[in-house]
Amino acid sequence: MSRYLDIAPLRSLVAVADCGGFQRAATSLHLSQGAVSQHVRRLETALGRPLVERDGRGSRFTGDGEALLTHARRILAVHDEALRAFEVEDEPTLAIGSTEHAAAQLLPDLTSALASTFPDRRIRFRIDRGAQLRTALAEGRIDLALLLGPADESDARTVGELHLTWYSAPEWTSPAPGEPIPLVVFDAPCAIRSRAVETLASHDVPTEVGAEAAHLAGVQAAVRAGLGVGLMATLGRQPDGLTARDDLPAPRPIELTVWPRRGLAADLLDGATAALTGILAEATHH
Repeated sequence: MSRYLDIAPLRSLVAVADCGGFQRAATSLHLSQGAVSQHVRRLETALGRPLVERDGRGSRFTGDGEALLTHARRILAVHDEALRAFEVEDEPTLAIGSTEHAAAQLLPDLTSALASTFPDRRIRFRIDRGAQLRTALAEGRIDLALLLGPADESDARTVGELHLTWYSAPEWTSPAPGEPIPLVVFDAPCAIRSRAVETLASHDVPTEVGAEAAHLAGVQAAVRAGLGVGLMATLGRQPDGLTARDDLPAPRPIELTVWPRRGLAADLLDGATAALTGILAEATHH
């Protein structure tokens, strides 16, 4: 049987890795989630090996999937370089990086808003930690980054604030007075991790780290398992299996800022800033 690797499925595979899941990859590629899943299955059929497997409520790459991902990036780079060499115009792309807290609630609406604002551009997303997004900006691999924290550079813009909420498992109970509260936090450095520790410390509430995770799904899973309380930005949408806590000191909201890469056209920054400001204001109001 003839076996080969098509460009479209390889692009879907890379998008699943870069966007952090099938649904976000589908949004980035303007495809249905079923189409992205079918692309990955086609690759698995061609290679005769599983590439992505379920991991709780999400998914993760197998060893073979990680290996193919490396080849896929190289193949796509050469493919796109060949098109450019023959002056084949590809659809202009606006590449946006986002932390998971911003992505979970804002990207679906942002995709629609940016598609209306920039109808001649394909919107592509990358979901990653803040430090990695700053590196991607500096290297020009993304055009804009949605980051948590103040706009402490002249070209960054604050688009609003994300309100933070404490969450625990429904059956979780606070420790006895004087005992440290176990926290479930993102790996450092993390603006929300810092805000959680600072909030409790300012009220003389002792804490200890009960669990750490690199991604939002891991934080939520650890909180759901009763390993401690977690501070999250959910725009009022309660995560499955978690309970909001109002018996802990209320944290200050955290700024959401847009950071452009150097040299980005002003109209792209202006359009993205306006879209985000409107979406965040409406979400916060509701």
